[in-house]
Amino acid sequence: MSYVGPDFEPSEPHRPWRRPLVVALAALVVGALAGWLVWRAVGDPGGGSDGVSAGASRTSASPEKPSPSPSPSPSGKERDKDKDKDGKGKGKASPGPDKSSSAPAGSGPLKGKVVVIDPGHNPANFRHPSEINRQVNIGTNSKACDTTGTSTNGGYAEATFTLDVARRLRTLLQEQGATVKFTQDGDRSWGPCVDERARIGNKAHADAVVSVHADGSAAGNRGFHVILPGSVHAGAADTRAIVGPSRDLGTRIAGKFVRETGSAPSNYIGGGTGLDVRTDLGGLNLSTVPKVFIECGNMRDTKDAALLTSGAWRQKAARGISEGIVSFLHG
Repeated sequence: MSYVGPDFEPSEPHRPWRRPLVVALAALVVGALAGWLVWRAVGDPGGGSDGVSAGASRTSASPEKPSPSPSPSPSGKERDKDKDKDGKGKGKASPGPDKSSSAPAGSGPLKGKVVVIDPGHNPANFRHPSEINRQVNIGTNSKACDTTGTSTNGGYAEATFTLDVARRLRTLLQEQGATVKFTQDGDRSWGPCVDERARIGNKAHADAVVSVHADGSAAGNRGFHVILPGSVHAGAADTRAIVGPSRDLGTRIAGKFVRETGSAPSNYIGGGTGLDVRTDLGGLNLSTVPKVFIECGNMRDTKDAALLTSGAWRQKAARGISEGIVSFLHG
């Protein structure tokens, strides 16, 4: 029942111009409904019920765009900047290039040069006494195939030291473009014998050979020394052609070793020169290419031992030897 009061006005009579308006409104409603259905299919900005973000949904629905070129890996400092205050990174940074492979042999100033590194002794020699005590011909006479080497009072073995320095040295020389070969790389159960070590350098036609050692002298004897081949011409040994270039190589190594390590030349061998000439070492007597030995310090002296057991100092030692070799090969 309708209420009719003083404020009530009866409906106006029907006017035909309202029909187009009704049609337009109906079309607008249909269009809005269709748009809403598309919006639901694509995904709303707040994320759908399946947890997929709006960005991901829009990407799958929009035309594919070419991916941008990858950015270079950030430097160490840039990776540090990518960390939040709590230390958690915003993203995992790609690891930097391996130094040892960043300058492959043949790509630097020592391209075409061959260097043989002879890490003295072998960590497992002590397990093979009969093999390493076997006598071999060194030209002037016979000597044992090899020895166990010495060690610090704390038990750090010379053979472990020589391998570590040799590997660091290899990396440095390869960065300069040299081809580097080892007489052994911890990959043999014993040896090789001193005569075979010489043959490895000869067969490689090495431009330089360095045998890495550490001495086992009395406490109080400190410093390094480089051993040079003396003139030998007997039996299978003939060092006459390599005496001069070997001295040049050894002198350059000694000078660079002092500069890089801060170590003084030996106070017990070489008269303060850091150089010693010997004719009783098979590794030198049988060499036909420039070759020297370096005794990097005295393992039996506590002060020298503190240096020899330091990784940072061994890196300096490798750098000093490397720079001496580079100087020699550059002339």
